[in-house]
Order: sequence, then C-alpha cells, then structure tokens
Amino acid sequence: MASQKLLEMLNKAIARELQVSVQYMWQHVQWIGVKGFAVHDELKSIAVQEMKHAEKIAERLFYLKGTPTTKPDPIHVGNTLKEMIKQDVKDEKIAIDMYKQIIEMAEKEGDVTTAFIFREILEQEEEHHDTFTTLLEEI
Repeated sequence: MASQKLLEMLNKAIARELQVSVQYMWQHVQWIGVKGFAVHDELKSIAVQEMKHAEKIAERLFYLKGTPTTKPDPIHVGNTLKEMIKQDVKDEKIAIDMYKQIIEMAEKEGDVTTAFIFREILEQEEEHHDTFTTLLEEI
C-alpha cells in the first residue's frame, strides 16, 4: 500500500498537470502573428500531453485508493509571449524536480509501477523543458 505522502505527491502532480494543460492551451489560443505562429501548435500539443499525464496519474492514484484532485495549481498565462515561455520553462523545471522525488519515493516503497509511470512522464517533461528553453532563446 502506498504511503500517505506518496498519495499526496501524486495529487500535487495532478494539480500541476491540470494547471499547465489549461495554461498552455490558453497561451495557444491567445498567440497569433509571426512569433505566435512559431509556438502556436507546439503549445497545443504540449497542453494535450499534459492532460494525458493528469489522466494517467489520476488512474494510478485511484488504483492506490487515493482520490484524485480536480483543482489545478494556480494558472499563470502571462501577458507577452516571452513572459509566457519564461513561466513555462519554470513550470517544467518544477515538474522535473517533483517527478524525480516521486520516482525516488515510489522506489523506496517498492512501488515499481508508479516509478515506471513517472519515468515515462519525466522523459516527456524534460522534452517540454527543452522545447520551451529553445523557444525562449528564439523570442
């Protein structure tokens, strides 16, 4: 059985995934023009991936007898494209650090499935961080 701390961390991960899925989708909707065109489709694609992460984590949390949250962390859309992408880089870094902690905690508890799920998600979050970092250099 998963510890209460691990269940809480999974819920924190869901809240974060819900946050960025809405955040990135709103950013996708708001930006047009030459610079916006460069990130428009990428923001939408990443937003959808983040929602899939939330679903996968919620399914695991429910299996572990937890109750998945429906409340996202605070959403920070930003006012300029540069402001948006800077925030996105920061949010992805937070996820990377948190997911490494979850993997470590799950491994200590012998929960290989949760660790496996978060390794897959971590790989995608690192790709998102790289994408946003690269975009930030171009803006």
